[in-house]
Amino acid sequence: MLLAIDCGNTNVVFAAFDGATLVGAWRSATDAKRTKDEYHVFLSHWLKEANIKPSDFKAAIIASVVPDLDFTLKTLCRQFFKCEPLIIGQTPLDLGVKPLLPRPHEVGADRLVNAVAANHLYGPPLIVVDFGTATTFDVVDGEGYRGGAIAPGINLSLQALHMAAAKLPRVNVDRPEKVIGTTTIEAMQSGVYWGYIGLIEGLIARIRSEYETANKKQMTVIATGGLSPLFQTGTTIIQNVDMDLTLTGLRLIYEKNKK
Repeated sequence: MLLAIDCGNTNVVFAAFDGATLVGAWRSATDAKRTKDEYHVFLSHWLKEANIKPSDFKAAIIASVVPDLDFTLKTLCRQFFKCEPLIIGQTPLDLGVKPLLPRPHEVGADRLVNAVAANHLYGPPLIVVDFGTATTFDVVDGEGYRGGAIAPGINLSLQALHMAAAKLPRVNVDRPEKVIGTTTIEAMQSGVYWGYIGLIEGLIARIRSEYETANKKQMTVIATGGLSPLFQTGTTIIQNVDMDLTLTGLRLIYEKNKK
Protein backbone atom coordinates (compact mmCIF):
# COMPACT_ATOMS: atom_id res chain seq x y z
CA MET A 1 0.00 0.00 0.00
CA LEU A 2 0.99 3.63 -0.53
CA LEU A 3 0.80 6.31 2.17
CA ALA A 4 0.15 9.69 0.51
CA ILE A 5 0.46 12.84 2.65
CA ASP A 6 -0.86 16.23 1.54
CA CYS A 7 0.33 18.84 4.03
CA GLY A 8 -1.48 22.15 3.53
CA ASN A 9 -1.62 25.33 5.58
CA THR A 10 -4.94 24.36 7.16
CA ASN A 11 -5.00 20.55 7.18
CA VAL A 12 -2.73 17.55 6.78
CA VAL A 13 -4.43 14.76 4.84
CA PHE A 14 -3.17 11.19 5.16
CA ALA A 15 -4.41 8.76 2.50
CA ALA A 16 -4.00 5.03 1.93
CA PHE A 17 -3.92 3.66 -1.62
CA ASP A 18 -4.10 0.00 -2.54
CA GLY A 19 -2.98 0.21 -6.14
CA ALA A 20 -5.22 2.80 -7.77
CA THR A 21 -7.93 2.43 -5.11
CA LEU A 22 -8.21 5.08 -2.41
CA VAL A 23 -8.88 2.96 0.67
CA GLY A 24 -9.24 5.86 3.11
CA ALA A 25 -8.27 9.46 3.83
CA TRP A 26 -7.95 11.13 7.23
CA ARG A 27 -7.63 14.82 7.98
CA SER A 28 -5.83 16.54 10.87
CA ALA A 29 -5.38 20.24 11.60
CA THR A 30 -1.98 21.54 10.51
CA ASP A 31 0.12 22.41 13.54
CA ALA A 32 3.89 22.80 13.20
CA LYS A 33 4.25 22.19 16.95
CA ARG A 34 2.86 18.67 16.72
CA THR A 35 5.42 15.91 16.98
CA LYS A 36 5.71 12.78 14.87
CA ASP A 37 4.35 10.84 17.87
CA GLU A 38 1.19 12.98 18.01
CA TYR A 39 0.52 12.49 14.31
CA HIS A 40 1.19 8.78 14.75
CA VAL A 41 -1.39 8.52 17.56
CA PHE A 42 -3.95 10.31 15.39
CA LEU A 43 -3.25 8.14 12.37
CA SER A 44 -3.05 4.86 14.28
CA HIS A 45 -6.63 5.25 15.47
CA TRP A 46 -8.00 5.65 11.94
CA LEU A 47 -5.85 2.90 10.47
CA LYS A 48 -7.12 0.52 13.14
CA GLU A 49 -10.71 1.47 12.30
CA ALA A 50 -9.95 0.73 8.62
CA ASN A 51 -8.24 -2.57 9.52
CA ILE A 52 -4.91 -1.40 8.07
CA LYS A 53 -1.59 -2.27 9.72
CA PRO A 54 1.47 0.02 9.52
CA SER A 55 3.36 -2.87 7.93
CA ASP A 56 0.86 -2.84 5.02
CA PHE A 57 2.50 0.34 3.71
CA LYS A 58 5.43 -0.30 1.39
CA ALA A 59 5.98 3.29 0.19
CA ALA A 60 5.16 6.91 1.01
CA ILE A 61 4.99 10.23 -0.83
CA ILE A 62 4.62 13.75 0.58
CA ALA A 63 3.52 17.11 -0.84
CA SER A 64 4.00 19.89 1.69
CA VAL A 65 3.66 23.67 1.68
CA VAL A 66 4.58 23.90 5.37
CA PRO A 67 8.40 23.61 5.62
CA ASP A 68 8.30 23.44 9.44
CA LEU A 69 6.48 20.10 9.21
CA ASP A 70 8.64 18.48 6.54
CA PHE A 71 11.09 16.84 8.96
CA THR A 72 8.26 15.68 11.24
CA LEU A 73 6.42 13.95 8.40
CA LYS A 74 9.60 12.42 6.97
CA THR A 75 10.48 11.01 10.39
CA LEU A 76 6.91 9.72 10.82
CA CYS A 77 7.25 7.72 7.58
CA ARG A 78 10.71 6.41 8.47
CA GLN A 79 10.09 5.39 12.07
CA PHE A 80 6.51 4.18 12.11
CA PHE A 81 5.96 2.97 8.54
CA LYS A 82 9.53 1.95 7.64
CA CYS A 83 9.32 3.91 4.37
CA GLU A 84 11.70 6.45 2.89
CA PRO A 85 9.21 8.97 1.47
CA LEU A 86 9.39 10.63 -1.91
CA ILE A 87 8.99 14.39 -1.37
CA ILE A 88 7.70 16.75 -4.04
CA GLY A 89 10.25 19.51 -4.58
CA GLN A 90 13.02 17.74 -2.65
CA THR A 91 13.36 14.27 -4.16
CA PRO A 92 14.41 14.36 -7.86
CA LEU A 93 11.19 13.24 -9.53
CA ASP A 94 9.67 13.04 -12.99
CA LEU A 95 6.30 14.70 -12.48
CA GLY A 96 5.15 14.33 -16.05
CA VAL A 97 4.25 18.05 -16.03
CA LYS A 98 7.10 20.53 -16.45
CA PRO A 99 6.87 23.94 -14.69
CA LEU A 100 7.40 26.45 -17.52
CA LEU A 101 8.30 29.34 -15.22
CA PRO A 102 11.35 31.56 -14.63
CA ARG A 103 11.52 30.33 -11.00
CA PRO A 104 9.98 26.84 -10.96
CA HIS A 105 11.13 26.21 -7.36
CA GLU A 106 8.63 28.84 -6.15
CA VAL A 107 5.58 26.85 -7.25
CA GLY A 108 3.72 25.20 -4.34
CA ALA A 109 3.95 21.41 -4.32
CA ASP A 110 0.17 21.11 -4.11
CA ARG A 111 -0.29 23.20 -7.27
CA LEU A 112 2.06 20.97 -9.27
CA VAL A 113 0.45 17.80 -7.93
CA ASN A 114 -3.02 19.11 -8.86
CA ALA A 115 -1.75 19.91 -12.35
CA VAL A 116 -0.42 16.36 -12.77
CA ALA A 117 -3.72 14.78 -11.71
CA ALA A 118 -5.93 17.12 -13.74
CA ASN A 119 -3.80 16.67 -16.86
CA HIS A 120 -4.02 12.89 -16.53
CA LEU A 121 -7.72 12.66 -15.69
CA TYR A 122 -9.27 15.39 -17.83
CA GLY A 123 -6.76 16.26 -20.55
CA PRO A 124 -5.20 19.65 -21.32
CA PRO A 125 -5.57 22.57 -21.54
CA LEU A 126 -6.98 23.16 -18.08
CA ILE A 127 -7.63 25.68 -15.35
CA VAL A 128 -7.47 24.08 -11.88
CA VAL A 129 -9.21 26.05 -9.12
CA ASP A 130 -8.25 24.95 -5.60
CA PHE A 131 -10.40 26.27 -2.72
CA GLY A 132 -7.88 26.03 0.11
CA THR A 133 -6.29 28.47 2.56
CA ALA A 134 -5.69 30.46 -0.61
CA THR A 135 -7.88 30.20 -3.70
CA THR A 136 -5.52 29.31 -6.54
CA PHE A 137 -6.03 29.25 -10.30
CA ASP A 138 -3.50 27.14 -12.22
CA VAL A 139 -3.03 26.77 -15.96
CA VAL A 140 -1.67 23.52 -17.38
CA ASP A 141 -1.52 22.36 -20.99
CA GLY A 142 0.20 19.72 -23.08
CA GLU A 143 3.55 21.47 -22.72
CA GLY A 144 3.49 21.88 -18.94
CA TYR A 145 2.48 24.03 -15.98
CA ARG A 146 2.22 27.67 -17.10
CA GLY A 147 1.40 29.54 -13.90
CA GLY A 148 -1.79 31.12 -12.64
CA ALA A 149 -3.24 33.39 -9.97
CA ILE A 150 -3.48 33.33 -6.17
CA ALA A 151 -6.30 35.02 -4.24
CA PRO A 152 -7.07 35.01 -0.49
CA GLY A 153 -9.06 31.96 0.60
CA ILE A 154 -12.72 32.30 1.48
CA ASN A 155 -12.35 31.43 5.16
CA LEU A 156 -9.29 33.66 5.40
CA SER A 157 -11.31 36.59 4.04
CA LEU A 158 -14.14 35.97 6.50
CA GLN A 159 -11.67 35.80 9.39
CA ALA A 160 -10.02 39.05 8.33
CA LEU A 161 -13.41 40.77 8.03
CA HIS A 162 -14.42 39.62 11.51
CA MET A 163 -11.11 40.67 13.08
CA ALA A 164 -10.89 44.06 11.40
CA ALA A 165 -14.48 45.21 11.91
CA ALA A 166 -15.57 45.32 15.56
CA LYS A 167 -19.29 44.95 14.92
CA LEU A 168 -19.14 42.20 12.31
CA PRO A 169 -19.62 38.65 13.68
CA ARG A 170 -17.89 35.47 12.58
CA VAL A 171 -20.08 33.68 10.02
CA ASN A 172 -19.96 30.42 8.12
CA VAL A 173 -19.58 30.23 4.35
CA ASP A 174 -22.97 29.48 2.83
CA ARG A 175 -24.92 30.22 -0.33
CA PRO A 176 -27.60 32.80 0.53
CA GLU A 177 -30.89 32.60 -1.33
CA LYS A 178 -30.83 36.34 -2.08
CA VAL A 179 -28.00 38.67 -3.00
CA ILE A 180 -29.56 41.54 -1.03
CA GLY A 181 -29.14 40.58 2.63
CA THR A 182 -31.60 41.97 5.16
CA THR A 183 -29.46 41.17 8.22
CA THR A 184 -25.76 41.65 8.90
CA ILE A 185 -25.08 37.92 8.66
CA GLU A 186 -27.01 37.60 5.37
CA ALA A 187 -25.19 40.61 3.96
CA MET A 188 -21.78 39.17 4.93
CA GLN A 189 -22.61 35.75 3.50
CA SER A 190 -23.84 37.36 0.30
CA GLY A 191 -20.75 39.50 -0.04
CA VAL A 192 -18.41 36.57 0.49
CA TYR A 193 -20.28 33.95 -1.54
CA TRP A 194 -21.42 36.03 -4.51
CA GLY A 195 -18.28 38.15 -4.31
CA TYR A 196 -16.17 35.01 -4.73
CA ILE A 197 -18.41 33.79 -7.52
CA GLY A 198 -17.65 37.09 -9.26
CA LEU A 199 -13.94 36.65 -8.56
CA ILE A 200 -13.96 33.06 -9.86
CA GLU A 201 -15.90 33.89 -13.02
CA GLY A 202 -13.90 37.06 -13.67
CA LEU A 203 -10.47 35.48 -13.27
CA ILE A 204 -11.37 32.38 -15.27
CA ALA A 205 -12.80 34.56 -18.07
CA ARG A 206 -9.61 36.62 -18.19
CA ILE A 207 -7.34 33.55 -18.07
CA ARG A 208 -9.36 31.93 -20.85
CA SER A 209 -9.27 35.04 -22.97
CA GLU A 210 -5.51 35.41 -22.57
CA TYR A 211 -4.69 31.74 -23.16
CA GLU A 212 -7.31 30.84 -25.76
CA THR A 213 -6.57 33.91 -27.88
CA ALA A 214 -2.91 32.91 -28.07
CA ASN A 215 -3.36 29.14 -28.39
CA LYS A 216 -6.75 28.71 -30.10
CA LYS A 217 -7.74 25.91 -27.70
CA GLN A 218 -10.71 25.81 -25.33
CA MET A 219 -9.90 25.24 -21.66
CA THR A 220 -11.67 22.96 -19.18
CA VAL A 221 -12.16 24.15 -15.57
CA ILE A 222 -11.62 21.68 -12.72
CA ALA A 223 -12.25 22.59 -9.06
CA THR A 224 -10.98 20.93 -5.90
CA GLY A 225 -10.85 21.72 -2.18
CA GLY A 226 -13.46 21.52 0.56
CA LEU A 227 -15.65 24.41 -0.62
CA SER A 228 -15.60 23.53 -4.33
CA PRO A 229 -19.01 21.75 -4.39
CA LEU A 230 -20.66 24.74 -2.68
CA PHE A 231 -19.26 27.23 -5.18
CA GLN A 232 -19.99 25.03 -8.18
CA THR A 233 -23.70 25.42 -7.41
CA GLY A 234 -23.44 29.19 -7.96
CA THR A 235 -21.81 29.16 -11.41
CA THR A 236 -21.75 27.23 -14.66
CA ILE A 237 -18.10 28.05 -15.33
CA ILE A 238 -16.77 25.02 -13.37
CA GLN A 239 -17.15 21.84 -15.42
CA ASN A 240 -15.90 19.26 -12.89
CA VAL A 241 -15.33 18.99 -9.14
CA ASP A 242 -12.74 16.46 -7.95
CA MET A 243 -12.31 16.31 -4.18
CA ASP A 244 -9.44 13.81 -4.36
CA LEU A 245 -7.42 15.60 -7.05
CA THR A 246 -4.30 16.21 -4.92
CA LEU A 247 -4.25 12.69 -3.51
CA THR A 248 -4.68 11.22 -6.98
CA GLY A 249 -1.80 13.38 -8.21
CA LEU A 250 0.45 12.03 -5.44
CA ARG A 251 -0.43 8.45 -6.41
CA LEU A 252 0.27 9.14 -10.09
CA ILE A 253 3.65 10.73 -9.31
CA TYR A 254 4.58 7.77 -7.11
CA GLU A 255 3.60 5.29 -9.84
CA LYS A 256 5.73 7.18 -12.36
CA ASN A 257 8.78 7.25 -10.08
CA LYS A 258 8.57 4.10 -7.93
CA LYS A 259 11.35 2.29 -9.79
